[in-house]
Amino acid sequence: MNYFKKVVLVSFCVLFSSVALAQVHPSLMLTKANVAAVKKGIASYPLLGQSYQTVKAAADKALSEPITVPVPQDGGGGYTHEQHKKNYSNMLNCGIAYQISGDKKYADYVSKMLLNYAAQYQKWPLHPKSKNKADAGRIFWQCLNDFVWQIYTIQAYDLAYNGITASERKIIEEQLFMPILKFFTEDKVEVFNKIHNHGTWNLAAVGITGYVLNKRDYVEKALKGSNKDGKSGYLAQVDQLFSPDGYYMEGPYYQRYALLPFILFAKAINNYEPQRKIFEYRNQLLAKAIQTSLQTSYTDKTFFPINDAIKDKTYESVELVYGVDLAYADIKPEVDLLDIARQQNRVIVSDAGLKVAADLAAGKAKPFKYQSLWIRDGGKGDEGGVGILRYGANTDQQAVLLKASSQGMGHGHFDRLNLLYYDNTTEIFPDYGSARFLNIDTKNGGGYLPENNTWAKQTVAHNALVVDETSHFDAELDPASLTSPQLLYFNNAPQLKVVSATEPNAYKDVQMTRTAALVKLEGMEKPLLIDVVQAKSDKNHQYDLPFWYKGQLVNTSFPVKAVTNQLSALGNKNGYQHLWLNASNKLASKSGLVGLLVKKRFYTTHFVSNNPLEVKLVSIGANDSEMNLVDGKAFMLRSSGQHQTFVNITETHGGTDPINETVAAALPSISELKLLQSDEQKTIVTFKFKNRSYTYEINYTDKQNYITFK
Repeated sequence: MNYFKKVVLVSFCVLFSSVALAQVHPSLMLTKANVAAVKKGIASYPLLGQSYQTVKAAADKALSEPITVPVPQDGGGGYTHEQHKKNYSNMLNCGIAYQISGDKKYADYVSKMLLNYAAQYQKWPLHPKSKNKADAGRIFWQCLNDFVWQIYTIQAYDLAYNGITASERKIIEEQLFMPILKFFTEDKVEVFNKIHNHGTWNLAAVGITGYVLNKRDYVEKALKGSNKDGKSGYLAQVDQLFSPDGYYMEGPYYQRYALLPFILFAKAINNYEPQRKIFEYRNQLLAKAIQTSLQTSYTDKTFFPINDAIKDKTYESVELVYGVDLAYADIKPEVDLLDIARQQNRVIVSDAGLKVAADLAAGKAKPFKYQSLWIRDGGKGDEGGVGILRYGANTDQQAVLLKASSQGMGHGHFDRLNLLYYDNTTEIFPDYGSARFLNIDTKNGGGYLPENNTWAKQTVAHNALVVDETSHFDAELDPASLTSPQLLYFNNAPQLKVVSATEPNAYKDVQMTRTAALVKLEGMEKPLLIDVVQAKSDKNHQYDLPFWYKGQLVNTSFPVKAVTNQLSALGNKNGYQHLWLNASNKLASKSGLVGLLVKKRFYTTHFVSNNPLEVKLVSIGANDSEMNLVDGKAFMLRSSGQHQTFVNITETHGGTDPINETVAAALPSISELKLLQSDEQKTIVTFKFKNRSYTYEINYTDKQNYITFK
């Protein structure tokens, strides 16, 4: 790989000198000095070669079809929306194919497409399907998509630049790109200066375009805000939207999405102005952000779906392909990133992709190291965070997430101390995510559904404590944004992994504390999930603790008498109006159990309370006139009083073999669960496993957890 080091050095020198002299193209992901090395790598390294063949096939397909630039008229998922997305993808693929093959037909395609846009763009008004003027784009129904279009398109232009005549470039730049820059920075100045992912996409599009066109005033605006005072712009976004641990405040799904403009602009900054040392900024924060994005996924590749998340999004998405390649090649070559690249099964045909593919071919990859972590939230790391507990190999791992983070701006849900639980490569206690069918035009134009507010954001839609059938902060964004939960304790010992946090502000006179632990007992194959939820108040309240679950209900300690006809809603607001009440049981004691069968494995949740218990079995679907909601089932623990404690122990055991028609260990082994003490100082729980007595103690004063046996 000595040749690679040499061409990188040459690239550095050429690009550094270009700041003072002339522009060099291509200059972004694939740089002129490295084109020859990438060509050689395509022939030498399978993943790079495969990735290029995919790009070339897409470029050739584009060339076989007529160029179509329709007048914008459709919302998300509609014909014109999808065609304009297809156009920027086609241009980028053709730009790459031009650089690698040298065939001018690919550059001609980019030129013809851009000239077509240049002839029309300034005639287009704001999009007719826009929901409000502030968010309106010209090409798309929301300006965010216009910003995305420009980020991909300017890369294509940079790649095809030398294959486009000077007269054509003049038309493209003066009649398309300069009007776009004006639209983004003047008409959309509020978005440009907004500390939000929409602002990130806008300023990254402006900054990268400014570099490619040698319009440095636009670069400075992108870096420091429209007034160049540093109160907004790229650096302010990095400072305010990411914690010191690299956590993006809107949550994992939006972290994945927002990463692309951050890292693409960083790559452009590094290429054009390496003296800024952007990849070193905030102690290599962008590298941390990419690692954190991966750490906030489960081993099935999906992101933990807290806040407004589309649940089937994985780290195979293009944003993380860019992110992993750049993190490895440009910032910090951590070899377990190569494992992610291998699973992504593609690299960007670029300088970074060359490095990743070469090291994969050299056998340097090691399995990605999922970790138990407390990941801080907030620009200063003082706005709560998310606790992740993991146990077991990547092939069959238990994972618990306790959400104790900040609100997450407008995309945040009202679910403080929400719990997610995974095992056996699947969800056990899932999160609903968002109520949205992305880009499906027949479902509200592909945007968020009304039920995102009436259901998905409401507390009862999550595995979080609900007081008096009202959501946290009354589901109001402004008060929820003022405070965050506080970490009490985090421990990552092999036999006792614990995260504990408190939330004193979600309700006016109730302080909530939740402690989640993975506890490995001798003789037990899988650790127990011990979950303790405590609420303290000077007044009497009704407390509901739902557990949304996958799979089938197969066992209960109480008789289930479900409603067989004429279902009714559990409530009339705050999400309760969307719940069918299937069954309700007041328990004779303060304890019980619910058994589930999920993906051929048994899970039994044992529970005990300090007050009398009622168990409600509910399902999603009431008052859903347009059939927008996704199916879901939950068992809900209900109790009333001033001080309330729910102790829940979920045991993993046995399983079924449908092919051989066998069942193993269908019944749980935990027994005699008792709550001995629960106050401001301690919660003490006892239970038995295989005739051995165990005591689990949470000491809130000393911030310690203990498990002992006798």
